[in-house]
Amino acid sequence: MDFQEMKQQLLQRLLDKELVTATISQPRTKSNDIKRVKLKPIELKGIYHIQLEYQYERILKHENIPLTLIETTLNELFEQFRQLHGEFTNENIQLQLSKKNKVLWKVEQTAKKVVNLSHNRKKNYLLDPETAYPFLIRLGVQSSDGKVKKQKYDKFKQINRFIEFIHDSLDYLPTDRTIRILDFGSGKSYLTFALYHYLKIEQGLDIRVTGLDLKKEVIEDCAQISKDLNYDQLEFLVGDINDYNDETAVDMVVTLHACDVATDMALARAVKWGAKVILSVPCCQHELNSQLQSTPLDIMLQHGLVKERFAALATDSIRAEILSLVGYEAQLLEFIDIENTPKNILIRAYYTGKKQTVVQKARYNAFTKFLSAEPFLEKELKEYIQ
Repeated sequence: MDFQEMKQQLLQRLLDKELVTATISQPRTKSNDIKRVKLKPIELKGIYHIQLEYQYERILKHENIPLTLIETTLNELFEQFRQLHGEFTNENIQLQLSKKNKVLWKVEQTAKKVVNLSHNRKKNYLLDPETAYPFLIRLGVQSSDGKVKKQKYDKFKQINRFIEFIHDSLDYLPTDRTIRILDFGSGKSYLTFALYHYLKIEQGLDIRVTGLDLKKEVIEDCAQISKDLNYDQLEFLVGDINDYNDETAVDMVVTLHACDVATDMALARAVKWGAKVILSVPCCQHELNSQLQSTPLDIMLQHGLVKERFAALATDSIRAEILSLVGYEAQLLEFIDIENTPKNILIRAYYTGKKQTVVQKARYNAFTKFLSAEPFLEKELKEYIQ
């Protein structure tokens, strides 16, 4: 298939209104401020449109395109980008273009999907609450008939939110080999199983996943569930983040609720392994709380509760900034609604290789000096930060 034929194939699917959702990414030039563009069909005043969500480093912009203009838009997008992940009514498509527009085209047939054109639609979960999923039934989130249990609906929402992050990370994962994923502090592994299901079962990717936790009984239970579900590329091991030395390169590192500097250990390991994607939900954070001294903030820091919360927020801000200094695009995002848990921040980082600037480094140094902070993660990655 050549470049023109590829565009025609995609255009025909769009004109036939088969699009469910798609992400176009991998900018051709580093100067392109747009990181990726998401496409989804919507209906405005009874007319079919395709909505484009332009994702910049810090902001989102939207544009609604009628089908009469979509061919021009598609041509413009492929002048700027080289990769597409698309879900259509009966298939998933992965597309990769070389710099000279050589086409790598992979199509996977799927069960028929329903396209929802409502602009102000209710939450559209990647996992359908009306569909039975063996791993959710086995983990007790769904009943045997595939209905989400009332008392587990918050867990179902959390799982779907996590899968949204996984879906958004697809552009950064390799397509020409097995994707290596490590999950530190996997616990009962709701999210580990969800990650495996979505990438392996729904996306058809070649992956190998390891869940690591210190609780032997929990790991044994998870290993049995994995075996029963025939998840042959998902293993669970008893172990500590600091003692895990079985890898030299990893594509994605997930760390959930690793206490205090254990989160930093996992982040440092991820950087040293060259992970393209890092997803981290921190837990209790004591390091900065014990270091924090800043006279201008004394009115706030005299209150223990306020000091603890400020230290937690500052710690995650420092972590994200350190990841930015070593070549990642890092963001702090809300993981689940705050009424469900106060530990609702997720650190999402994609490796871009972007070099730190003098201004960025000076800003970081000024912030840590102002707080009297000596971050563990900075010490662990000193050779990368310089």
